[in-house]
Amino acid sequence: MLLLGIILLVVGFVTGISILWTIGIILAVIGAILWIMGSMGHAFAGRRHYW
Repeated sequence: MLLLGIILLVVGFVTGISILWTIGIILAVIGAILWIMGSMGHAFAGRRHYW
């Protein structure tokens, strides 16, 4: 999810499409939160790892 968010951020910035930029920010933030929680060993929604 983090990688997809970063890709959408780049594509949205290059093409100037603001909806891709917004979705990219949201996905990058959610992906970063899940990645940090998974690396700390906290289970979230019944899963310990997200990738």
